[in-house]
Amino acid sequence: MVIAPRLRICAAVVASVLATGFAGAGTLSIDASAPTPAPLNAALRLGTATAPNGATLGANARYLTRNGAPWLPVMGEFHYSRTPASQWEAELRKMKAAGIDIVASYVMWNHHEEVEGKFDWSGNRDLRHFIELAGKAGLDVVVRVGPWAHAEVRFGGFPDWVVNAMPTRSNDPQYMRFVERLYGQIGQQLKGQLWKDGGHVIGIQLENEYNIDGPGKGAEHIAALKKLALKAGMDVPYYTVTGWDGTIYPSGEVTPVFGGYPDEPWGVSTKELPAKETYAFRFDTRVSGDLGAQTAAHAPGTAETDKEVTPFLGAEYGAGLPFMYRRRTVVSADDIASMLPVQLGSGVNLMGYYMFHGGRNPLSLGGTGMEESTLSGGYNDTTMISYDFQAPLGPDGQQRKVLEKLRPFHLFTRAFGSRLAPMTVRKPDVSPAKPDDLTTARFAVRSEGERGFLFVNNHVRQYPMAAQNATQFNVKLPGQSITLPSKPVDIANGAYFIWPLNLDLDGTNLHYATAQPLTLLDQGKAGLVAVFGANAGVPVELSFDASVRVTAAGGAHVATNGGHTLVTGVQPGAGAAVTVQRDGKRPLTIVVLTAEQSQQLSVVQLAGQQRLLLSADQAYVDGNALQLRSVGDSKFRFAIYPALANAPKATTTGAAWNAKPAAKAAAAPSNAGANAAVDAPTATVALRAAGNDGIFQAFEATLPAHEIKATVTQTRNAQEAAPVVIGGTAKAAIQPAPENFKAAGAWQINVPREQLKGLDDALLQIDFVGDIGRVYSGTRMLDDWYYSGYQWQFGLRQQAALLDQPLTVSVLPLRADAPIYLPKEARPDFGGAKQMATVRSVTVIPVYQLRINP
Repeated sequence: MVIAPRLRICAAVVASVLATGFAGAGTLSIDASAPTPAPLNAALRLGTATAPNGATLGANARYLTRNGAPWLPVMGEFHYSRTPASQWEAELRKMKAAGIDIVASYVMWNHHEEVEGKFDWSGNRDLRHFIELAGKAGLDVVVRVGPWAHAEVRFGGFPDWVVNAMPTRSNDPQYMRFVERLYGQIGQQLKGQLWKDGGHVIGIQLENEYNIDGPGKGAEHIAALKKLALKAGMDVPYYTVTGWDGTIYPSGEVTPVFGGYPDEPWGVSTKELPAKETYAFRFDTRVSGDLGAQTAAHAPGTAETDKEVTPFLGAEYGAGLPFMYRRRTVVSADDIASMLPVQLGSGVNLMGYYMFHGGRNPLSLGGTGMEESTLSGGYNDTTMISYDFQAPLGPDGQQRKVLEKLRPFHLFTRAFGSRLAPMTVRKPDVSPAKPDDLTTARFAVRSEGERGFLFVNNHVRQYPMAAQNATQFNVKLPGQSITLPSKPVDIANGAYFIWPLNLDLDGTNLHYATAQPLTLLDQGKAGLVAVFGANAGVPVELSFDASVRVTAAGGAHVATNGGHTLVTGVQPGAGAAVTVQRDGKRPLTIVVLTAEQSQQLSVVQLAGQQRLLLSADQAYVDGNALQLRSVGDSKFRFAIYPALANAPKATTTGAAWNAKPAAKAAAAPSNAGANAAVDAPTATVALRAAGNDGIFQAFEATLPAHEIKATVTQTRNAQEAAPVVIGGTAKAAIQPAPENFKAAGAWQINVPREQLKGLDDALLQIDFVGDIGRVYSGTRMLDDWYYSGYQWQFGLRQQAALLDQPLTVSVLPLRADAPIYLPKEARPDFGGAKQMATVRSVTVIPVYQLRINP
């Protein structure tokens, strides 16, 4: 008679907790006390791994090495043939500034040999020059040589004449003769650029998403491709294959690389998908669900059986997503960045992104599209030209919010990756059994001996996670247990972070911190500066060994208790939060930035030394100068530490908008610099000292503001669009046939070129509602877009000569009954109408650039 009422009360409490999104987490425990085994020697047959200067690359079964030390790099995909060569140098420098260490790029066969026997390695297809510029920017290179790439390109990159004449993706003799010729061409492009030559090409990826088996296929085919690559001179330290969806390869000859995406735009559902496993720590498998391979596996792949003898490397963790016609998924910056602690906490030792930089597809020699399309038998329908991918760097080099959210993790891997790489993954006592468990705390530890890092993720795309209220973590290490924080804290829905355990800071042990390590700045005799980032809503604590003498600024409290010196009440900001006094040792300063400042932080080499840079503007280093780029705001502000000895000077560079006609500019030498197509004027700008932001020296500058007015006139009313057809190999909505675009409405846009003088670029921003939007100059299509609610921008700098005539935007109507997926917030209110096609606004956003010469 007593038990039943108690059960009802408990059930009510549980229901209340779930309804309000709160979970009383209490103490979350993890046992990391087991010894960390020494990494096995990987059974990998690497290529020549010693450079002429004696530098070495290597790998064991757990991590990569550089000069014998553990190495955890970040790799980002950037397709040279989808970006004007005149932009390459600046864009590669932006990637370096964003924390990328390795740039990866596909060689798309049909971009180079569209006509049999006629190879084109010039202009935007100049692979050699792209690699040279990558090295100049301080980036290593992985070349993904195919011959099949996928990459949302026609026939996966195969030229039409190959597809029409022979079997592919096997050891068919005719096919392999043409692959050998292709590889020979690529080998000539890479000659002298390889690691063994003192160059920057460190890796070759063979094929892609390969899970095909049978005579002359499978491991036998990958082995044959590697032999052809070596015959062509492509002797590099690392050979990789993609490892997901049951991939098959010859064990030991190549290393599998993995990936994961926050949604499935290649899927066929017109609804939100269940919670993706990309947001859940993996303790047993490296394969993260469906990654869109276009062939079906029939058994677990080689990557699954090789996981104990190969390092866990990534190549395609989505830094964004493409828009497919039938499924137009929009992702937020947090949807992407929250995957970082999950992947690193799951053991990833190369963080590779696809795509990091967006682009645009070239048209064929006949002016038709080269995109993946059901019209040419493809599984997906992608836009003809746009390959935006919602990437951290847009097709025109614009910095997206996601880059700001990713950069703190890149700083972390660059500063602490050599410590993290040897550490092994430790599973919590309790973890979610399934990806759709939105209540159980998601966390993991990677540790080696007494040192480690705690990884936490409480973000799942489109699904609110229960707040982990009154939470502490208890980590059992071989010789101690660490409970952090000292008092329980609330971890909100959407939070994700990394906290250190027994972090060695120049001989001083930081027992733990409830702030994320960002970077270290070694100033020689002047001391070490350790920079941390606060997590929103979590009080900052720093715990040291009791013997450490600590001075804390800003009202923080220092107390010694239980063998540790605990600093609480630390107020995040750019000031020197904590100073550690050490007899006979150089100073140690700890700076804790706010979450917002962490996203603005870069480490730059300027005026002869490494410095910390804070700026909301896009920043990168070009030679000895700091380049700042701002979209829409002519006011610049940056802060730097250590202070510059001499007052810096600032100049602005604006594109010459009376540039050469497009045809002549395209014929410019392929080794031209970022501003080769224009004679860019420069002007001196007043740079004002703006006091200090804590320890940072601050400066401001204001450029003349540009108000650009574009006129928009509707020239053609939309007609009734044909019903969307279900078909293709996916048996889902397929892109309208070309003749259906006769129903599109049209608007004429006039942008006076003289308004753009003095700017680095100008972004045409088109806010429309419809099915498909396209921009034309005359009959030449410049860009296209699937409506999704994601902002469509198009850079005018590369098209300056086309502004002598108005541009045209055409919009194919979106039918109310279209069986496609759109985000809920983007789904228009048709108000009873059968379709919608409208251009709501067209704006031109000025892009300003400031050059700082210290």
